[in-house]
Amino acid sequence: MDYQNYYRTLGIDRDASGDEIKQAYRRLARKYHPDVSKEPDAEKHFKAVKEAYEVLSDPEKRATYDNLGQWAGGAHGGGRPPRSREAPGGGSFSDFFETFFGRRGKGFRGFGSPGRDQSAKILITLEDAVNGASRMFSLEIPELDEGGRSRTRHRRLRVRIPPGVTQGTRIRLTGQGSPGSAGGPPGDLYLEVDLQPHPLFRVNGQDIELDLPVTPWEAALGETVTVPTLRGQVRMRIPAGSQSGRRFRLKGRGLPGESPGDQYVVMQIHTPPADRSEAKTFYHNMKHEMPFDPRKGLGM
Repeated sequence: MDYQNYYRTLGIDRDASGDEIKQAYRRLARKYHPDVSKEPDAEKHFKAVKEAYEVLSDPEKRATYDNLGQWAGGAHGGGRPPRSREAPGGGSFSDFFETFFGRRGKGFRGFGSPGRDQSAKILITLEDAVNGASRMFSLEIPELDEGGRSRTRHRRLRVRIPPGVTQGTRIRLTGQGSPGSAGGPPGDLYLEVDLQPHPLFRVNGQDIELDLPVTPWEAALGETVTVPTLRGQVRMRIPAGSQSGRRFRLKGRGLPGESPGDQYVVMQIHTPPADRSEAKTFYHNMKHEMPFDPRKGLGM
């Protein structure tokens, strides 16, 4: 009875995570599935892959298997484990498997195909992207029926939105994709984040922008004003002589993350309307007392 190097079978390291084991299994299961594979000895490889996944995807079985390395000449295989626990051979499993994990093993998943991954979009608010949230979503998920025809499946799912997601971020829901066949594991569901337009802020990656209305005297004389941000209001100083379009940076006030984004405040000067006689008189006086031509540099 030869030692079975399940890590080598799946092409992974001995410290591979559960997700890495699953990804390797699904890739190889599709490659060698007897119903579709053109590879030589596809059925033999497929059974080996399924057996390796059966052991390594189960924490208890994996721990037992890892302890067998001392009998198998270490992590690289070679050598033979003891035969004292050998169970009757035959069937779809190696003697090695049946010796240490029982005939077919506890909770065996079968030789079915893994389910397909699926994808959908979710529309969230900018506030949810910043703070994170748990929300119920009604999803329309495209999939193929047994005849290969496209159809739409409607589902309601509660989704946890982590803080700091941006436009296009993909949220993975393990095991929420199409079911596998004949006991194979289900696929995953990938949700692509779509940010709702915000009445105040524009999003650019992890940075955000805000148009800030200011009065002519605030721009001309300088003033400290209140500015809204995604995490509350802050005070910001406008230097004297500022013009429309000037940009101010509020560091770290954008979307959160390992490198948080910034907020850029774009100044927009708003002129009071001349809708009263007093206002019109004021503007006439300003016209004569403060001669100013903003188009002088245009050569007109």
